[in-house]
Amino acid sequence: MPQNQQILLDNRPEGEASAANFKLVSTETPPLQDGQVLVQHHFLSLDPYMRGRMNAGKSYAQPQPLGAVMQGGIVGEVVESKNPRFQPGDKVVGMGGWQQYSVVDANQPGALRKVDTTHVPLSHYLGAVGMPGVTAWYGLVKIIAPKAGETMVISAATGAVGSAFAALAKARGCRVVGIAGGPDKCKYAVDELGFDACIDYKLHKDAGSLSKALKDACPDGIDGYFENVGGMILDAVLTRMNAFGRIAVCGMIAGYDGAPLPITYPALILVNRLKVQGFIVSEHMEIWPEALAELGQLVATGKLRPRESIAQGIEAAPEAFLGLLKGRNFGKQLVKVN
Repeated sequence: MPQNQQILLDNRPEGEASAANFKLVSTETPPLQDGQVLVQHHFLSLDPYMRGRMNAGKSYAQPQPLGAVMQGGIVGEVVESKNPRFQPGDKVVGMGGWQQYSVVDANQPGALRKVDTTHVPLSHYLGAVGMPGVTAWYGLVKIIAPKAGETMVISAATGAVGSAFAALAKARGCRVVGIAGGPDKCKYAVDELGFDACIDYKLHKDAGSLSKALKDACPDGIDGYFENVGGMILDAVLTRMNAFGRIAVCGMIAGYDGAPLPITYPALILVNRLKVQGFIVSEHMEIWPEALAELGQLVATGKLRPRESIAQGIEAAPEAFLGLLKGRNFGKQLVKVN
């Protein structure tokens, strides 16, 4: 069995996360038991939700255990199998974590899923045709429930969730406006992802200024908003929401370091009779097949062309993850392992 390099959560962050919270170790891969498969990881997924799990306190997921491999999604290849449903060479997606190999009990429901790479690149199963894409689908279709002609807005617009959201909303006849950081990301959102407009939040020092930009980009107001960030951006969007607007709350990356995120005008939720609903996509596995089918079709037909930021080597994962939290990535952040 191969040597396996792993990245563990060594200690919990106090305030901002740092590379010192992680530890790289090398271990022996255990022999396979009946029903298990050995997966060689090709790509690791880095996602904002992992920051909340590094804390000991209550988050929307169980805390990441100390001294254990950092948990997260992977795509890779079966290299050895003691399970009749999987053969060496099968391309798979699972939750193998920040390591080069994982031993998986493939009899556990949902532990490992075979994927077809004929028309969809393997890495996209961690982004557009994976958890981020399904996240965009659920928030848009099940919570916002858009109607043709409505205006949709999403923060973190050029990330893995945002790029899928744009394609899905355009397919439903909506005007789609993004909020992203920097001119390059905004240009990419409009030129390649199909957004009708994109606002660079870095040009705005406060919610009032961002609200004016939103008014220009959304002359008919905002009917649906997909929230990834919180803070000043949520304040600005709330001032532009139409009556009976819907807000799907997916993430609050502005508050992941533990600082409170007050809302300046919560009364607007009542005044405009807004629906504000948080969700965790892993709690809605029943919709995944439908969502993945549509997302796979969008990628295969070129209507969704997601971009990826790829760090090289398992040891690069911590710094790439810290960069993701600061918005340094362009599109879906991955680590190429092998």
